[in-house]
Amino acid sequence: MQVTVEDLSTVKKALHIEIPGETVAKAVDAAYQDLKKTVKIKGFRPGKTPRSVLERIYKKDVHADVSQKLIQDAFVDAVRKENLNFIGTPDMNLPDLEAFDEKGPLKVGVTLEVRPEIGEIDFKGIPVKKTLHVFSEGDVDTQIEMLRKNLARKVPIAEERPAQSGDFILMDYEGLVEGQPFDGTPKTENHAYLIGRNTLSPAFDENLEGMNIGETRTFDVSYDEQYVNKAFAGKTISFTVTLKGIHEEILPELDADFAKNFGDFESVEDIRIKIRDNLQQGYAKRIEQEVNEQIFSALIEKTSFEVPDVMVNYELEGILEEAERAFSANGVTFEQLGQTREMLAEEYRGLAEKQVRRHLILGSIINQEKLDLDADEIIAGFEELARNFNQPVDLIKGFYESNPEKLEFFRHTMLEKKAIQLILDNSLIEEVSPEAAEDVENTEDQTV
Repeated sequence: MQVTVEDLSTVKKALHIEIPGETVAKAVDAAYQDLKKTVKIKGFRPGKTPRSVLERIYKKDVHADVSQKLIQDAFVDAVRKENLNFIGTPDMNLPDLEAFDEKGPLKVGVTLEVRPEIGEIDFKGIPVKKTLHVFSEGDVDTQIEMLRKNLARKVPIAEERPAQSGDFILMDYEGLVEGQPFDGTPKTENHAYLIGRNTLSPAFDENLEGMNIGETRTFDVSYDEQYVNKAFAGKTISFTVTLKGIHEEILPELDADFAKNFGDFESVEDIRIKIRDNLQQGYAKRIEQEVNEQIFSALIEKTSFEVPDVMVNYELEGILEEAERAFSANGVTFEQLGQTREMLAEEYRGLAEKQVRRHLILGSIINQEKLDLDADEIIAGFEELARNFNQPVDLIKGFYESNPEKLEFFRHTMLEKKAIQLILDNSLIEEVSPEAAEDVENTEDQTV
């Protein structure tokens, strides 16, 4: 067997495999011999059917079976011989069975991708600015006000006046494009809308201001090419709106009854304590993400390698599935946002590649530093998951121990965290205030 390897890139290879005619002929002969032992054909005793008869009836099947087995065996041998650590499903250029030659060489081309070879990574001494974000009581007050708004009652306004920004209104509306109905703004009745939130654009909301109950207005709103809702982008929509009601919010009092609406809270102060805890955790997570982003940006910049498409595509599929789940949970589809799966795939491909680079870099550091986990670390990981999901540790432990693939993924995730901590322990971390960090960003923006 002859094998030549063509480097299409550092991570993509083309294999040109040629199986000798002698090997093909022997495989064909063996296939007919095996077939003769088992096949039953009227007029011939078992094992005595002439090959010519078998060829007339089973030739295509024999050629297909022989071709498949020879190619599979040759591919496995070629990969082993060339020491190719391929990933994903190889793309095989299979020969035409109609032109199968029982005595001639069998040629096949295979394109596959391999993991990139990453040299030793110098991860020590990376400069990092750690912004010490802190929350204020004003942040707590803001959260409390949001909770009040969630429980607010909307009642018709007492006085007769036109609609204004901040009003909750009830309206019928429809939007036409070039005089024709438009899927993005179908005829809708009794639609609740907050003026000033600019859900359908600032220009739309401005046209609502000054309307009186019972009044109907028709006006045009033009959307630029960069508008966030791609279905609206570049269009001029002619809206007809009838105002049917104006409402205002009545916020609940901050008392014990208010607190009990949100769970096992006896007072507003109990809620404030919980909010402080959530804000603290949120800022800690933000600090961690900002520090990690700086570390990975530095490592990606100093570590140059090509990324296999198959790994990017796999990561991208995960991102898209997560986006679909998030949209579905909110009762929204890609199409309602003027997007398609293909558009989002193009938008998020860069992010997917970046994440693959991160995983490959961390994997390289794990191997380079010979990182591993002991039993206590794995148990600690189970305990953390149990706290996060409010489940018994034994339940978490049993789940992973009964699912070897998920356990391996869990172990690898923990090893990545261990690698990140190792990088942090060897980084040059400078703690800065949010104000100082903002000054640095402004200076960098001016420099650019």
